[in-house]
Amino acid sequence: MALPLRARTPGTISIRVDELGGRSVVIVESTDPAGRGALTPADGDDIAAAARAAREARVPLVMVLASPGADVHLGIGAVAGWGRAAREIVACSGIVPILAVAIGPAVSGPALLLGLADIVVMTDDAYAFVSGPAMVQRFTGVPVSTRTLGGPAVHARSSGVASILVDDRDAALAVLAELLALLPSHTDELPPRWPCADPADRLTPEAGAVLPESATGSYDVRDILRIVVDDGDLLELRAPWAPNLVTALATIAGRPVGVVANQPQSIAGTLDIPGSQKGARFVAFCDAFNLPLVTFVDTPGFHPGKDLEWRGMIRHGAQLAFAYARATVPRVCVTLRKSYGGAYIVMDSKHMGNDLMLAWPSAEIAVMGARGAVEILHRREPPERRAALEAAYEQRLLNPYVAASRGSVDAVIDPAETRREIARALEVLETKREPLVGRRHDNTPL
Repeated sequence: MALPLRARTPGTISIRVDELGGRSVVIVESTDPAGRGALTPADGDDIAAAARAAREARVPLVMVLASPGADVHLGIGAVAGWGRAAREIVACSGIVPILAVAIGPAVSGPALLLGLADIVVMTDDAYAFVSGPAMVQRFTGVPVSTRTLGGPAVHARSSGVASILVDDRDAALAVLAELLALLPSHTDELPPRWPCADPADRLTPEAGAVLPESATGSYDVRDILRIVVDDGDLLELRAPWAPNLVTALATIAGRPVGVVANQPQSIAGTLDIPGSQKGARFVAFCDAFNLPLVTFVDTPGFHPGKDLEWRGMIRHGAQLAFAYARATVPRVCVTLRKSYGGAYIVMDSKHMGNDLMLAWPSAEIAVMGARGAVEILHRREPPERRAALEAAYEQRLLNPYVAASRGSVDAVIDPAETRREIARALEVLETKREPLVGRRHDNTPL
């Protein structure tokens, strides 16, 4: 039975302690789904009170929002109320899951609240932006519609704000219930175990068959992930954004895990700025809520490009390295095929501190591919000589055994053993605990 909080305060926000998917949560909900009611100071205080209640009760915070922003008639008071709400939500970060649903407009302050959430679900009627179409046209002279500027498709593909798109509010709450089943209520709790009829030692010979015969051939890495996880169930987050990196929640032998994988179908699985941001945010989320990380690697490196470098590829690539390096949850990495250079390091390599590094016999772990290496080392040789040198390089260095001989790979396994070895590792690592360094906070390369 729902327990209302601050039920007599005026405004367009209601808060209550309720159940979602059988889990206790604090729910903040706009009482005007059409979003005609702007946020008042009381609304901001209600959101702040809900965040405090969730933090003190150690239960997830769920926000179901539709608001055109602060009420301009109330001046600075309305903006101040939003500021108090934002501060309390930030105080929840990393302590309890923060889940948001946009069911209508989310403009200015409310849009930024979506940016503070761990996971955002947007319905078909939702839109979100900091500056609206009128302001954009005034400053740029370019007319733009509400949906073009901040509709669900935009935030799923271009901005990365939306984790999942659904049709309506009921579908959104159903998705959140599914998410909550994979998450703990707070950071000091382990994720719930799932009943599992899928044997932990099930062999996966079909996983290796997914790889194409050509070393440069493309495939959908999600086919491999579905073979490895329980019952083929993947809950992918931010799928249309940065599709060169897959981030998903799943279970293996009944244990919820976070899965990160390079996607060769998109820009050959290289890492770019959005992919690095997507991976870093997801790894940090999993680490905050005790979800073991299972990483599948197949990347030829960072995506080259002048514009990428100018836009900060160094900083954003470092975000992914930073997230993995500070993660204290159990971490298992499997190299499927290519793993070159800096991308090899940041994709949770042994040198970043993972707990178990596995590789398929098809793995190529090296500074770079054969052609690139020969072009650097033997660029003055004739073409026929280069071809022979490339073949020799591939035979001598593009395999997992050199890395294994140097301790960078713990075991080279048959693809059929992938699920069994990961499940065994997660069982052994279940009691892993790392002491945290005493400091105010780290300084993520934003």
